Amino acid sequence: MNKTARIAAVACIAALGLAGCGERPADETAESTTASETPSESESAEPTAEPVDFKACMVSDSGGFDDKSFNQTSYKGLQDAEANLGVETSEVESQSDTEYGDNIQALVDEGCNSVTTVGFLLGDATLEAAEANKDVDFSIVDFAYEKAPKNLKGLVFNTAEPSFLAGYLAAAKTKTGTVGTFGGLNIPTVTSFMTGFQQGIEKFNEDNGGEVQLLGWDGKNGSFTEDFEDKTKGQSIAEGMIQQGADIILPVAGPAGLGALQAAQDNDIKAIWVDTDGCVSAAEYCDVLLTSVMKGLDVSVTQAIDDSLNDSFSNELYVGTLDNEGVSLAPYAEGEIDDELSATLDDLKAQIIAGEIKTG
Repeated sequence: MNKTARIAAVACIAALGLAGCGERPADETAESTTASETPSESESAEPTAEPVDFKACMVSDSGGFDDKSFNQTSYKGLQDAEANLGVETSEVESQSDTEYGDNIQALVDEGCNSVTTVGFLLGDATLEAAEANKDVDFSIVDFAYEKAPKNLKGLVFNTAEPSFLAGYLAAAKTKTGTVGTFGGLNIPTVTSFMTGFQQGIEKFNEDNGGEVQLLGWDGKNGSFTEDFEDKTKGQSIAEGMIQQGADIILPVAGPAGLGALQAAQDNDIKAIWVDTDGCVSAAEYCDVLLTSVMKGLDVSVTQAIDDSLNDSFSNELYVGTLDNEGVSLAPYAEGEIDDELSATLDDLKAQIIAGEIKTG
C-alpha cells in the first residue's frame, strides 16, 4: 500500500490550545544544537530518575535537530524521557531524505526498544521498519496510518485549530489589509496550518465586514520553498509578499521559514511562527513575532516512550487538539493584543472546542 493510500487520517492533523497572554520571559530561551554539535552535546534536563534497562531512540528528518521547529521540540521529548524516566537514549540526524530507512535500521541494530521518527516524510520507512521489527515500538511525529501495526503509533496535531485563531489575529492586526503564508512542501502537515490560517482570516472578514487578503494559499495551491532547509528561499518568498503589501507572514517551512523572520525583521513587519514558541526556539526573532502556533510535540513523544517502557504502548492514534491542549497559541507579544481582541480569540477557541466552528 503506498503512502497516499495510507494517509487519510493525516487530514485531521491537530493543533495546540490557546495559551494566556503576556510577555515571554527572555530566560526561557532554549539551548539548541549548532551545526557542529551532535544533539547529545547540547544541554538537556538534569536527570531525576534512576537509570533503567531501556533504550529510546530518535531519527530526525533532513531539517535536523536544530531546526528551531518540530525536530528540535520532538528531540526535547527524547531528552525529557532520558531525564525523567531514566532511559538510555540515542539519535541519528538525517542529512537527506534518502537516509531515513538506513538511519532507522541503524538504531534498531543498536538495540533500541523504542524508536521515534520525526516528520511526515519518514512515513514509509517507519512503517517498513515496524513491520520488520515486531519487538520494537515505533512512534512517528506528524503521520497517521489508516491501519497501523500494533507496534506503530502516529502522533498528529490538528494545527488547523490554533492556525484559525492565528489567522483571525493576523487579520485583526494587519495595517495594510494583506497578509501572507507559505510552506516548505505541499503536504498535509504543512497545509493544515495554511488552511486554518486562511479560514481565520475569512472569519474575521465575515464578522467585521473586512477585506483582508491572503497571499500564498487559496485552499489548494500556494507558495512553497520545496524543501525545509533553504533559508534563502524562504526569505525570497517573504520579500516578494512584502513587496505585494503583506505586513504579517506565517511561514510553515521549518528552517527555511527562518528566512521569513529575517525578512520581517529587515522590513519592520510582523510574523507568526509554527510548531514551537518562536520566542524560545528562535529568540533572535522574538521582536517580530505576534505569537506562534504550537504543537505539544515534546509531551507526546515522552508519553509514547513512557508507554513503551511500561508495556502500555498501543497503536491508537494520538491527535492533539485545542480541547486536549495538544495544540495552542504561544503567549501574545506584549502590548500587541488589547482586551477586546483577546476576549474574541478566547470565544473563538471555545467555539472550536465545542464544534461550533469547523476548521481544516
